Amino acid sequence: MAIPGNLLAAATESMDPTYTGWRVRLNCTLLSGTGGRNGPKCLAVRSVAAGETQAETVTAYPVTVGQVYQVFADSSSATEVERIGLEWLTSLGATVGSILWSLPTASASASWHRVGVAGVAPAGAARVRIILSSTAAGAAVSHYWENVYLGAPFRTTGNLFSFATETPEIDTSAWTAGTNTTISRQAPMSTWAVDWYWAGAHVLALTAVGAGTASAVTAENPSVVAGIEYYGYAHLSPPTTGSNTWIELRFFNAGGTQLSATRSTLAPASTGFQRQRVSASAPAGAVTCRLAVGIDSATAAQVMRVEQAVVTAAPTLQAGSVVPMADASFEQGVAGWTKTAGVATIARSTPWGSVALESAYALTISSATATASTIRSARFPLSAGAAGLGFRLQFGETVTAGGWTVTRGIRWYDAANTDLGLTATSAGAAPAPGWWLLSTDQTAPAGATQAAVELTLMATAASSVINVDRVALWQALPLVTVAAVEATASVTLTLRELTIGDLIRVYRVTADGARSLVRGPSGLLDGTVATTSDLMVIEDAEAPLLVPVSYSVELIDPVDGSLETRTAGAVTVPHADINEAWLKDPGNPQRNTKVLVKAAPNWQRTAERGVYRVAGRRNAVVLSDVLGGLEGDLVIWTRTDEERKALHYLLDPGHVVLWQAAPGLGVDDMYVSVGQPTEGRVGGPATEQWREWSLPLTEVDVPTTVGVNGSLGRTWQDILTEFTSWAAVRDEFATWEDVFLNRRG
Repeated sequence: MAIPGNLLAAATESMDPTYTGWRVRLNCTLLSGTGGRNGPKCLAVRSVAAGETQAETVTAYPVTVGQVYQVFADSSSATEVERIGLEWLTSLGATVGSILWSLPTASASASWHRVGVAGVAPAGAARVRIILSSTAAGAAVSHYWENVYLGAPFRTTGNLFSFATETPEIDTSAWTAGTNTTISRQAPMSTWAVDWYWAGAHVLALTAVGAGTASAVTAENPSVVAGIEYYGYAHLSPPTTGSNTWIELRFFNAGGTQLSATRSTLAPASTGFQRQRVSASAPAGAVTCRLAVGIDSATAAQVMRVEQAVVTAAPTLQAGSVVPMADASFEQGVAGWTKTAGVATIARSTPWGSVALESAYALTISSATATASTIRSARFPLSAGAAGLGFRLQFGETVTAGGWTVTRGIRWYDAANTDLGLTATSAGAAPAPGWWLLSTDQTAPAGATQAAVELTLMATAASSVINVDRVALWQALPLVTVAAVEATASVTLTLRELTIGDLIRVYRVTADGARSLVRGPSGLLDGTVATTSDLMVIEDAEAPLLVPVSYSVELIDPVDGSLETRTAGAVTVPHADINEAWLKDPGNPQRNTKVLVKAAPNWQRTAERGVYRVAGRRNAVVLSDVLGGLEGDLVIWTRTDEERKALHYLLDPGHVVLWQAAPGLGVDDMYVSVGQPTEGRVGGPATEQWREWSLPLTEVDVPTTVGVNGSLGRTWQDILTEFTSWAAVRDEFATWEDVFLNRRG
């Protein structure tokens, strides 16, 4: 699997089919090894004699002074530790400064593990070369490498913190040590998934100077908005399974005074890295935040390790849910949940990862006796005008001991917190074993502005235990909606309450029953693409003009192949002027443009044939192939400089273009390749903006693997976090489209 954004060629990254991108630098021979995980092959670096061995890339890759570059690789050796380095070079190949080395790994391991480092390209550097290093105890000792990356730093999309805070691949300057603490970098042997690129090389290490609390806090204090829920996490590695390690989200006012702190304590299942999460809403007056990590009751010299620190706007477990992350996912405790009746006890599950539907914890309800108990969440505000609307409650449950019946309900409140009563289902047996999603639809009564989730749980046996997770409450909306957008000549198709992981197939259906696959981010949505969210918004810019279309959505269970079909009613894309046509780039709808047509093409179709005149025969022998597609010149006008520039913008990449004209003109929607265009003035003064274009068109097939480009979750906050100035943005990206698509120079 190619690593996104890698400056290395695929073979140099994966060593497949061989290691042609690498050469000997010091005391070694190179061989093609087996057992790789980014493809079947790997690079074996075999020592010639005892001592350090080094391999390097054949190519020196271009860099920009002042930009941060990250390098990492997966490595394996049962006997040797290793390091990886960047050698900065001038345009003539001379070394600039010293080699930037990672720390040597703390121990050797035959398991694939991550090594890496990051740093700023120094003044004078024009290129960089990667060096792989290990020290052999003797001759003929092999060290294995693969999955090598060089490029812009990997950071979590949406993270309010910069790369330097998220991971200490550069240094530890983005963190501040608390009292009784020293901080440093370490390179423990850590095994991560081959396609997990956001952690694994250097980690932050907090060492307790003496007995007591050891902590560290981010030096960065990114901006926040009061009232917005934020979500933080980090991978924590405690010194022992009995250690009290934690993560804390802190909010500050404009004067730097701390307004609140929400702590989430790890219930460790091991001393390995475990992702601990914390969430909270920014209180009134909050303008910045920080993330803190620590260990309480530490003994002198104990070390806690931290990797991948993130704070972002809190995601929703279900689109439109009013339940905050803490109350929905139980990562930091039971949040606002209480027991209002019965003998049952409630607590966060333990240890980390033992039972959970979402993330690492669940709400555990235990009853010593076969009796009923009621648990209730905090009150959650509803959107304005909620009265009379339908709401859907959904949660996951798993029975781990005994048996239960469950009554699912919503308790409603008005603005004065007056209880308006409970609407609920009748009791039903909790299904087991495994996780099950239970739901109910209820209507908000008059005056309702708040709601709480209320569950009545009847234990059917003594010592019964049930776990609840992923609680959501949202206004029930249609599963499929469609809307035409005249300005972009497209249809917006919204799909709700999808099951994450289902394969999706989407058809556009015309009145005659003809079906065409709709395009998604990775190509046509043909049943090979898995859903990644319960909400999916598809902008279909290839829908025909002035023709009613409907949509058929097929959701396929990847395990048993079962099929769920959803349909959407007819919708028509408006088109006001039949003299205008649309030219569209299927993969880049931001380039689509509308033009004025002067003359449609006079079509030709190429005929590939051979004519053979046989002596003594009147008629020739003709061998022919099928006729080719349509070819002809489309003549159009652009009326303003803006239209002219937009047409250049569309044609510049040389992509396949969709030509759409109004129906009834004898021209079907057609995918075409545009040949050498001709742009001419229409006469008049030099200031005349009209231009006449002749576009040679050749009909082609629908592009099937072209995906619709997008920002992939990136926002302006990511730009503000990653770059110190607009000048730095300008230096990294050539156009605003490159900024949008994260196409770096």
